[in-house]
Amino acid sequence: MTGQRESILISVAQVLRRAGVQHPLQRTARLAELRVGDAAVPADTEIEMDLLLEATGTAVVATGTVRAVATCACRRCLEPFEQPVVASIREIFEPRPTEGETYPLVSEHIDVVPLVRDAVLLALPLAPLCRADCPGPAPERFSAVAESSQGEAPDPDPTSESQPERDDAPRDPRWAALDQLKLDR
Repeated sequence: MTGQRESILISVAQVLRRAGVQHPLQRTARLAELRVGDAAVPADTEIEMDLLLEATGTAVVATGTVRAVATCACRRCLEPFEQPVVASIREIFEPRPTEGETYPLVSEHIDVVPLVRDAVLLALPLAPLCRADCPGPAPERFSAVAESSQGEAPDPDPTSESQPERDDAPRDPRWAALDQLKLDR
């Protein structure tokens, strides 16, 4: 939706008139893309809401879950995969919302899109893995790296004196200030 603000307005008039009674709300939303790093819920993907609405005075409490499927790129092997996203919700809608803490209740209507968007974005993985034991990229796909590492056993102690100094290696200019550092021994 270009240039338009997405919204799904729900009338909560019945909820407000019956304080303490839970009212189920099940809806499906299709929003613009929601992305955090290499994880995204693509635009127009179905996002399912399964909520219970309950009035507490002039406020409405929404409790339940939001479900979607995210497309991700594995942080180790970089292969794409899909991952279910489930977010638990317990949020408040009130006539005078507190910025960043509650959502607005306007004329006996609530807009669930900001709630759904926030819940899904917070539930997306920051560093997605296709599986817990992902070994990373297949070495044969990166032959130049595999060839340069063959025949060299890694030194178990990187601080040991057995590693030769390499003066021919290019220096990172960000470390140049350390060259001027003199330590008393």
